[in-house]
Amino acid sequence: HHHQLPAGNVHIDIAQVMLPGSPDPYRVHTRSLTDESRNLNSEIRLRHSSVSLHHNPLHPLLDSFLSSAAPSLKICGVTTADDANLLTALGVHALGVNFWPESRRYCPPDAARQFLPTLKDRILRVGVFVNADPALPRTLLADDLIDVAQLHGDEDPAYCEAFAGENLPFFKAIGVAEDSNLGCALQCPANGILLDVHAPGVYGGTGRTIDWDAVAQFIDHQSSPPVILAGGITPQNAAEALRTTRACALDVASGAESSPGIKDFEKVSGLLGAVNSLLDNAN
Repeated sequence: HHHQLPAGNVHIDIAQVMLPGSPDPYRVHTRSLTDESRNLNSEIRLRHSSVSLHHNPLHPLLDSFLSSAAPSLKICGVTTADDANLLTALGVHALGVNFWPESRRYCPPDAARQFLPTLKDRILRVGVFVNADPALPRTLLADDLIDVAQLHGDEDPAYCEAFAGENLPFFKAIGVAEDSNLGCALQCPANGILLDVHAPGVYGGTGRTIDWDAVAQFIDHQSSPPVILAGGITPQNAAEALRTTRACALDVASGAESSPGIKDFEKVSGLLGAVNSLLDNAN
């Protein structure tokens, strides 16, 4: 008995497939197979739907930010147009705007609308979200206010899968505790993984560092996604952090500030100098 699926779908010949756990290897759970082919076909339709058929390759700025060829710098927690423009003029690779209302560096979307559009294609614009209703990052991406969403809360795999399924560019932040197993990060379909201090309820910006050797081991892993290193990075330790971990980028909030949300451009220049000093020995 040969299940013929409607035309245009993947045809699975049941006779050719054996399922594990079947008492008789030649007898197949037809129902689970039919479900399987239905899932497969809806996935094929999803991937070829008009929404994602012409999905763009990664934004060039996102591509170079995640490239391991040369390290990049992201300054997070930008709250003013002046700071955003100055970071861009200095040649900082990416800026983060925090859309989590509880953050000391919170920037309301309406305020961000005043300065983010003019920065398009000049600096990578990252929106930071913590357990947000997914409609918020979707809207800001669709309105072209941000180039990539950074999910910095406890967003679960389903939340991330939905983003990946819609071809929405995103980073997933993972809090690294003393005994963290980073294996779960390998499964995440994000464009990049951001490793930060595990700080329940605070979600970043603590100024504490994580174990760089553990990060280095994770990055050495064959299938590791691009890694952005956060947590306690300063102009003094930035070069060492990059040399030790080989992260593709550093993410700095408190290490580039005079007070939360107010950038200290002497520190920013120091960080940029440290990151660019590694260009020569990136390989």
